[in-house]
Amino acid sequence: TQAYRATGDRKYIDRAAKEMVVYLDSLQRPNGLFYHAPDVPFYWGRGNGWVATGMTEVLKSLPRESPYWQPIMESYRKMMAALLTYQTPKGVWRQLIVDPASWPETSGSGMFAYAMITGVKNGWLDKATYGPAARKAWLGLISYLNDKGEMTNVCEGTNKKNDRQYYLDRKRNTGDLHGQAPVLWCA
Repeated sequence: TQAYRATGDRKYIDRAAKEMVVYLDSLQRPNGLFYHAPDVPFYWGRGNGWVATGMTEVLKSLPRESPYWQPIMESYRKMMAALLTYQTPKGVWRQLIVDPASWPETSGSGMFAYAMITGVKNGWLDKATYGPAARKAWLGLISYLNDKGEMTNVCEGTNKKNDRQYYLDRKRNTGDLHGQAPVLWCA
């Protein structure tokens, strides 16, 4: 996608879109979310955040006449609808998105907020439904900024493991760029 933006050569965005569709077709679950890995049936927040952000970035540059536009948009909207149902009362999402016992995690939450903000701004998502959710996410996110401007509750780097407790026990970092960058994207 970045190569397309830099060069204007359509082959780059077509490659990105084609690869995205292959991933979406093989990995998106019926509920709209993504397991951390095919053999790890947990909906890890940041892992899903990368997909939400990836679809958003491809859609921002992909010409609408592309045969990949509609499949990516359908997967994007399906994911955004799922995320609405798991947004916490504070506006963020959990380390394990669907697990109410899981802790609030800010890197994935920032990525989801960015995807929703971009969707509303571009008319891909219904403003009346997703505008309030995006605002709630933003207000929730900034409540995790400390007095130094660092995001708290950012999951440390995480490999896959087929063990729920592994995800619940991940270290919560402060100031980690995985959390800082998505907040800047939202702003």
